[in-house]
Amino acid sequence: MAQYTDPSFEDEEFDDVPELVECEDDDAWEDDDVKREVRCLFCERIYSSAEETYSHCSSQHQFNINKVITDHGLDFYGYIKLVNFIRSTNCTADSLRNVSSPKPWDKEDYFKPVIADDLLLQYDVEDMETDGNGPPNAKPNEPSLEDRCKDAESRAQAAEAKLSSAVQELHRMRQLAQDFVMNADVRCGPSSAGAIADLDENEDGAYFSSYGHFGIHEKMLKDAVRTESYRNFMYQNSEIFKDKVVLDVGCGTGILSMFAAKAGARKVIGVDQSDIIYNAMDIIRLNKLEDRISLIKGRIEEIDLPVEKVDIIISEWMGYFLLFESMLDSVIYAKDKYLTAGGAVYPDRCNVSIVALCDPDKHAGKLAFWDDVYGFNMSCMKKAVLPEALVEFVNQDTIISSPFIIKDINCQTTSIKDLDFSSDFSLSVTRECVCTAVAGYFDVLFEKGCHTPVSFSTGPTSAQTHWKQTVFLLERPIVVTAGQTLDGRITVCKNRKDPRSLIVTLSLQDMTQTYTLQ
Repeated sequence: MAQYTDPSFEDEEFDDVPELVECEDDDAWEDDDVKREVRCLFCERIYSSAEETYSHCSSQHQFNINKVITDHGLDFYGYIKLVNFIRSTNCTADSLRNVSSPKPWDKEDYFKPVIADDLLLQYDVEDMETDGNGPPNAKPNEPSLEDRCKDAESRAQAAEAKLSSAVQELHRMRQLAQDFVMNADVRCGPSSAGAIADLDENEDGAYFSSYGHFGIHEKMLKDAVRTESYRNFMYQNSEIFKDKVVLDVGCGTGILSMFAAKAGARKVIGVDQSDIIYNAMDIIRLNKLEDRISLIKGRIEEIDLPVEKVDIIISEWMGYFLLFESMLDSVIYAKDKYLTAGGAVYPDRCNVSIVALCDPDKHAGKLAFWDDVYGFNMSCMKKAVLPEALVEFVNQDTIISSPFIIKDINCQTTSIKDLDFSSDFSLSVTRECVCTAVAGYFDVLFEKGCHTPVSFSTGPTSAQTHWKQTVFLLERPIVVTAGQTLDGRITVCKNRKDPRSLIVTLSLQDMTQTYTLQ
């Protein structure tokens, strides 16, 4: 660099002026303030300002914050929840492009910041102007954003406290309702048909929320009997699916939708109300099937499909004892509204069977246990324990009768009112012993139009599934002999106070016992 010297100063001395030296350390000139960093919404890139971050989001992830705010009419609080939703769920920009109401970030939980002092939360969308390209520009003289953030956090904490109180009250009311039902004369009839439509919002939300957790989907996918049966049915009968339009009710992670697409379906529409559908969208794109598979978030009863009719409906709707959770109601609704004439529902048939059991140790462990609990008599608990049906694996050595089918369901023709039913039964005893319980299970069949029929059973003598078996303990064991028949009647209906659960009444000899499955 050329040096400049003023001639008028050449002969003067400046002993008191320190010598200026060039500093090679750029950091010495930086501001002493700690730099604030902001991470991209969709990747690990770090920037020094919100403007740079949103510019990166727009160019690299095709996510324009201005357009999102405008399209969804977001106010300050909606914007806060959107940012925290993206950060907490790690969703992709693609998954936000076709969001419909209710928006997934419309929950009080997303008021809570995921990253402390997140710069992206410090825009006031109520007083924003946009330049049409980049991130919003705040107007001058805007209110304190720090105060607004504090206010939002305070509101979130208050909402969290209200939610906790509401959940506690819900559990209390649910117990009261259960006690009322169990002590009342239980009757099944048309009044319980279609009860899902009147299901309390909190109960229904809790049901779908449970299917938003990854663990339950991992458990179902690892159930090889279940998953491979659906896969084998579709792959081995691909002529059924060739060039067809398929509806997957309750698609979850999209595994059945992908099976259908690979089997030759022209178009597959997956519908699910739980948040797992956002992960399913990523899975579909990852497997490059987005050209044939479309996913819609919502209840099948509340949305409109992009087509008038479908050729095939597939669903894995079965619950414990087949009908627990009442998801078959949604499949029937979809069948009645969307299935074309000559179309098919799969699985097309299911049946429920019962067998008698002899397991004195299990009976004593569940009931006699309460007679002496660390020296205290808690026998009054038996009345509360006995009506709870058990979901567990039954040791096939405890089976003491031939099975009896109490319900056969043709999924092509059944109606919601058919799902509340009563059936007489006769169990042929195979050996002399004491009958301590009756166990129920179900079989699933894929048969209609199939070149290669496929079926599987959830019974105790078959390969284990995540459905296990459902066990109804008898209050008083019954002494039986080989060749004897145990004649009785069983009634199954939805619980009018919680239509996703079941009430089962079992009459056997001179005993009548009512059970709940919830």
